[in-house]
Amino acid sequence: MAATPRFRKNAVDAHAGEASTTGGPGPEHPVDERLPPFRMFTSGLQHVAAMYAGVVAPPMIVGPAVGLSAKETAFLMGASLFTAGIATLLQTLGFWRIGARLPFVNGVSFAGVTPMIAIGKDRGHDGIAVIFGAIIVAGLLGFLLAPYFCKLVRFFPPVVTGTVITLIGVSLLPVAFNWSQGGNATADDYGSTTNITMAAVTLVIVLALRKLLRGFLQQIAILLGLVVGTLIAIPAGITDFGALGDADLVGFPTPFHFGAPQFEIAAIISMCIVMLVCMTESTADMLALGKIVGRPADERTIEGGLRADTLGSAVSPLFNGFMCSAFAQNIGLVAMTKVRSRFVVAAGGVILVLLGLVPVAASVIALVPLPVLGGAGIVLFGSVAASGIQTLATAALEKGENALIVAAAVGVGLIPIAAPDFYHAFPEDLLVVLDSGISTGCVVAIVLNLAFNHWGRSAGEEPEAVESEQPKDPMALPVAH
Repeated sequence: MAATPRFRKNAVDAHAGEASTTGGPGPEHPVDERLPPFRMFTSGLQHVAAMYAGVVAPPMIVGPAVGLSAKETAFLMGASLFTAGIATLLQTLGFWRIGARLPFVNGVSFAGVTPMIAIGKDRGHDGIAVIFGAIIVAGLLGFLLAPYFCKLVRFFPPVVTGTVITLIGVSLLPVAFNWSQGGNATADDYGSTTNITMAAVTLVIVLALRKLLRGFLQQIAILLGLVVGTLIAIPAGITDFGALGDADLVGFPTPFHFGAPQFEIAAIISMCIVMLVCMTESTADMLALGKIVGRPADERTIEGGLRADTLGSAVSPLFNGFMCSAFAQNIGLVAMTKVRSRFVVAAGGVILVLLGLVPVAASVIALVPLPVLGGAGIVLFGSVAASGIQTLATAALEKGENALIVAAAVGVGLIPIAAPDFYHAFPEDLLVVLDSGISTGCVVAIVLNLAFNHWGRSAGEEPEAVESEQPKDPMALPVAH
């Protein structure tokens, strides 16, 4: 069997060293482009607006579950913004061999919500301390595993990456639908005609702005749509100004605010499983983003990205934050706006840090009603799915059993979305993996790709899944126009 093609050791160096026709160094890659300050700020703010609800939602859920007061839960939310900013800066700017150096946004992982509630339920500060201790250990373990985990990249040909990218987008769409209904299923107005109409209006506004505007204004159409949608939502009565009045002007996430971390074996094992899930999803996200920005993620890129993920997770509890992972919704924003600069996302990281230090500023972002965010989210998350479909178009689905691989992986990956209680009888520890359609679909795609395209092949046969060429312009997404 012919050897599976190896990825170049350093994609950053490979792209940076491209020669021009005159023999000199090639032009600066868009990923490394530094935009003017105003464009940098507004584009970075757009990333923050897209991921804000995802960052504050886990602490908003975990805080009350472990018995924290409303003020302590608000403190957790600010700390999560602060640590998400630090993790994002690690990813985008990086140092040594830490950081993917791609426009990669990090924030609090949803994968850890269920096990964290199980660990700390009704235990108050002690529960939070045990959660933080488990996250520290899981983060350090993940950091040590990163150089080995990244070698799995060769098992992610287009038939696998396209499937996973599609699942990322499809799995995120229910989040947008939930936001569109109001975000809180127990609220009286959940799914009201007002909420859904507001989401639809925002969706139309975003699409109209993308169609009518040009240049920079077109690139920040999502941000403009959120602003216009929020203004329209004020007379509709779904904009809550309460958080703005209750917020402190300045606040710092005091290290170990809830006490020194505590280490319990069961909690550590549970969070280590979550860390492996997050590393799997981050690997898929980096491969997706690499295709979108035109700088394919190789082993070193993924190793650096995983190190940033895991180091950010290990450091987060110091400032009362939770486990950090990739935010797939921002990949859709990169695909839609075509702004590929990692420094734009780094600016978003700085904004997140400042929001964590200035609660009143964070509350301004929180003024965006969830139905408005849901309307914009449909476009963002749909863009990710469209990117995955484009990748699948290069995966030679007509050859071998590639179409069967996609069918089985997508089918299994959709189970948690189509039938949320499908695995209700399984042990809770397994639900960490099974309830993530991205993780289960990814595992099925990898195993089936190995079974059909690698194992048992005679010498000289090339795997079907890696024969096709990659698209010349990964940014040429139909949804981006």
